[in-house]
Amino acid sequence: MSVLVINGPNLNTLGQREPDIYGRETLADVEARMRQYGDAVGLVLDFFQSNHEGAIIDCLQAKAPESQGVIINPGALAHTSIALRDAVAALSVPVVEVHISNVHARERFRRRSYLAGVATGQVVGLGTQGYVLAMDYLIHRANQGGGA
Repeated sequence: MSVLVINGPNLNTLGQREPDIYGRETLADVEARMRQYGDAVGLVLDFFQSNHEGAIIDCLQAKAPESQGVIINPGALAHTSIALRDAVAALSVPVVEVHISNVHARERFRRRSYLAGVATGQVVGLGTQGYVLAMDYLIHRANQGGGA
């Protein structure tokens, strides 16, 4: 089973940027933990990170159709990008939106995600463990016959 994992703007600075909110784990740490877990459960993971909205959309359009699922932490683009929402809506594979912090307990502008209405589900506020939970969900969904 192949899963595309996309991280949006500023996630390349995990571990440095606001560690009181996002923790001290780097994106490389998160990816290594996901890869280790993925290897153990039979997932092939393809990672992509960009600070550029168009690059993320290009990646989704090129790679998501070849995957059985997508895990996306869109960062602030969740709250601002209708273009990203439309790209996610066009996919035929399940998409799990992940946010490390509890965006619903933060600033008002973070409480609305344009992706929420078109994503299969969300994992919010559970730290970087949210990525692993998203992987578990996609495996469970595939095993239940709902497609990955």
